[in-house]
Amino acid sequence: MPKVAYSEAERERIRTALIAAGLELMAKQGIQHTTVEQIYKKVGISRTFFYSFFPTKEDLIVETLYLQQPKLLEYVQTLMADPALSWRQAVKNFLYACCYGERNGIAVLTIEEQQLIFRRLTEESYQTFRQKQARLFGSILEAFGIQADQASIGLFTNLSLTVMVIRRAIPDTLPLFVPEAADETIDFQINAIVDALEILKKQKPCCG
Repeated sequence: MPKVAYSEAERERIRTALIAAGLELMAKQGIQHTTVEQIYKKVGISRTFFYSFFPTKEDLIVETLYLQQPKLLEYVQTLMADPALSWRQAVKNFLYACCYGERNGIAVLTIEEQQLIFRRLTEESYQTFRQKQARLFGSILEAFGIQADQASIGLFTNLSLTVMVIRRAIPDTLPLFVPEAADETIDFQINAIVDALEILKKQKPCCG
């Protein structure tokens, strides 16, 4: 029989478990293919109880992305500290891992998912999301040894997200693209991004 009341500590534990389960499932099988039912069943609660924590799936997605941010930064730092990797190879490895997130336990939003989330967010939540996003991409740039000013963060964010969403969009969302050339296209784009970052590294070395 379900419990009638939960303490604040119990609710916080369940909420944390839902976010962690959501991130695990979304990273493994994609955000679109992860259902609310899969998440609440993995945690062992009812659908009704799930919605007492998150009004919609999109609200949970935002929280999973926040949970993922320190994991991404830790991964970058690990790559950059690997003596077996050159700077260029470490940066490429990170971008590849994000582009092929389902193979590497990283949740990546498609174009459609970004649109859904944008429509769900309040102005305040949207601003919070953008601030956290900028902080993450700025920290990644600094880990790359690049000064994280506003212009650099904006450029790196757009370049990175562009290659990620294009890779996820071929062929379903972008049916006129040639799917057989998708991997080669991503490889070309990632190399171009690393070229741009290499220039930034020389122009704006990180003092940190």
